[in-house]
Amino acid sequence: MRISEFCGLTLKDIDLENKVINIDHQLQRTSDMRLVIESTKTNAGTRKLPMTEDVAQCFRAIIEDREEPRFEKVIDGYSGFLFTDKDCNPLVAMHWEHRFNHMVKRYNDIYRVQMPNITPHVCRHTYCSNMAKSGMNPKTLQYLMGHSDIGVTLNTYTHLGLEDATDELRRMEDLENARKELEKNKEEKPVSQKMFRAI
Repeated sequence: MRISEFCGLTLKDIDLENKVINIDHQLQRTSDMRLVIESTKTNAGTRKLPMTEDVAQCFRAIIEDREEPRFEKVIDGYSGFLFTDKDCNPLVAMHWEHRFNHMVKRYNDIYRVQMPNITPHVCRHTYCSNMAKSGMNPKTLQYLMGHSDIGVTLNTYTHLGLEDATDELRRMEDLENARKELEKNKEEKPVSQKMFRAI
């Protein structure tokens, strides 16, 4: 999901029983520092995302660890935000970018091999690319990403190279060889009881 969709998540949006995340809004901070709820970036952005068991466990932990705020901030009718600051305001994209920068800096201060800059959008991009490389159906991936145009899914987020093309051609070759083997077996005489008669 987009970071603004993630920031807008409320307790009502997380259905742990059915393992579904409801995404029908996003949280934005305006240039004059007001918090507002907006509709998703595109019509396709309004969607229900299935959760794997790992994701469901993460959300269970997030909800259990969520401290009861002194008061529930209500923004355009929405309340119960999952992530809030000390003033009970929901965290916005910039907060998460600062957190990521802080984690990368701490890591790079300790280890010799340096980690590149990581943002929430990089995580989204990486997820999409990994799912594409693993062979996920492009239309399924388009739905999960909330893209209105599949061209965005295929062209912008899936940077595949020579190694990926080689692997895909090898996979197609293996499928073709398996098909030929099945065809060859079909041409052989079918098994019958006569074949097992004692001589």
